[in-house]
Amino acid sequence: MELVTGLRLPRTSVTARRNRGLPARARLATFRAVEIEPDTKDWTWVLRRPCAECGFDAREIAFVEVPGLVRENAAAWPPVLERPDAVQRSRPDRWSPLEYACHVRDVFRLFDTRLGMMLATDGVRFPNWDQDETAVTDRYGEQDPSIVAVELVAAGDAIAASFAAVTDDQLGRRGIRSDGAEFTIETFARYFVHDPVHHLWDVGAAG
Repeated sequence: MELVTGLRLPRTSVTARRNRGLPARARLATFRAVEIEPDTKDWTWVLRRPCAECGFDAREIAFVEVPGLVRENAAAWPPVLERPDAVQRSRPDRWSPLEYACHVRDVFRLFDTRLGMMLATDGVRFPNWDQDETAVTDRYGEQDPSIVAVELVAAGDAIAASFAAVTDDQLGRRGIRSDGAEFTIETFARYFVHDPVHHLWDVGAAG
């Protein structure tokens, strides 16, 4: 499962119902204890139609626009991470803004690595990446927001530079995901950029 975006469902809704009457701090502790069920939907459909949630339409994005979109998106995250609610889950089926930011940082890093793989080997197969397992293992919700902000911007700048360096004759080079989904560098870029855009929408910071 990879790069799922948007709502994530808790393994139990009973816990959330039982805790509606608890003080905010107690509810927050319970939310963090609820295990979020991975969303295994295939989000490659964003290449074919607009996202009904965030409104992003990958069909309207030219490859040359991607570096600028990435830098713009990365610059929007530090203010999010300065918010008083950055470490809080507003509801148990959504990550906190901090957790979303950690995910976006790691998506920037992952896609930069995969882009390098495609440039080195046409038709390369990507190892699977489990984003939900990474969130738990790396304790996204316990990371320092100020450090995450710096890391996210740096990672965004790195992948933006990598996309900007791609030449026209390299756009057709291919990469294949572990589930068999195949991308060219051009479709890979347009698919990728929906993820950070959507997550800014998730945290209420979309322009």
